[in-house]
Amino acid sequence: MGKIGKAPERAEVDGLGAIATPGLRSEERRARIIRLARERGLVGVDWLADHFHVTPQTIRRDIEALADSGAVRRYRGGVAPVSSVENISYAERRIQNAAAKQAIAQATAAAVPEGSSLFINIGTTMEAVAQALCPTPGLRVVTNSLNVARILHEGGSARIAIAGGDVRPGDGGIVGASTVDFINRYKADIGIMGISGIDGEGDLLDYDSREVRVSQAILANSRRVFLAMDVSKFGRNAFARVGHLRDVDRLFLDQPPASTWAQVIAESGCVLALPGEALQTTKAV
Repeated sequence: MGKIGKAPERAEVDGLGAIATPGLRSEERRARIIRLARERGLVGVDWLADHFHVTPQTIRRDIEALADSGAVRRYRGGVAPVSSVENISYAERRIQNAAAKQAIAQATAAAVPEGSSLFINIGTTMEAVAQALCPTPGLRVVTNSLNVARILHEGGSARIAIAGGDVRPGDGGIVGASTVDFINRYKADIGIMGISGIDGEGDLLDYDSREVRVSQAILANSRRVFLAMDVSKFGRNAFARVGHLRDVDRLFLDQPPASTWAQVIAESGCVLALPGEALQTTKAV
C-alpha cells in the first residue's frame, strides 16, 4: 500500500512518465490518478493536490467522477484501485455513464451499413448499441448476449442467431467452449465489441476468462472490428487479456481521450470515432 504523504516541492515525474504540472486537462489528470492509484495502492487527496498543483477540492471532484464511473475506489481522505479480478455489479454498470453510452451507441450504429452481418458481444454498452441498431434494415446478428438478442427481437427486424453455452447470472451473457464453437461457424462483416479496460500498452482487458475466449473468437472471425466504450475504461485494470488495440479498426468513444491515451490509440493504427464525427454509411459492405 502506498504512503499518504506530501509530494516533494520540486516537479515530480509520475507513474505515466510525465511531469505533473499545472494546467492539465481534467481527463488527463484523472487518467494519471487512475495510474497512480494502481501503482501506489492508496493515494491521499492532499498528496494528489500537491502533485498536480491543484486544490484538494479539484482532486475530490476528480475522485468522485472516477469512482462514479467505476475506475477507482473512493476512501476517506484518498483513493485506491479497483480489483483487477472482479468487475462491479451488472446493475451498477447499467446506470453508469448512461448518456455517454447512448452517444457511443448512436455513433456506432451510424457506421453500420444496411444489410450487414454482425457479431455483438456482452455488456451494457452493447445493449445500447443494439437499441440504436433497431431501425437499420437487413441486419444479420450473431450474439452471445440474451439482452442484446431480446432488444433486437423486440425493436427491430434483424435476423438473430444466439450462441449456445452457459448463461451467466445477472447479465444474461453466454459463455463457454460451445459458445466459442458457435462463433467460429460464422464470418461477419463487423464485430462490435465492448471491453472492461485498456491498459497503457493498448491491451484490451476483461474479467471473465470464458468471456475473453468468446471475444477472441469474434476478433478472429470479423472482417472489421468496432470497439465501443466510454473513456472511463482507459487505465482500468482487469485480469484477462482479450487482444490489442491493433486488432481494432474503429474505436468509438464518448469524448476525446486524454493526450496520453490519444497517443496509445494513434500508435495502434485504429481510427478514432467520436459522437457527431462518425460518417453515416448506408450501402452494403
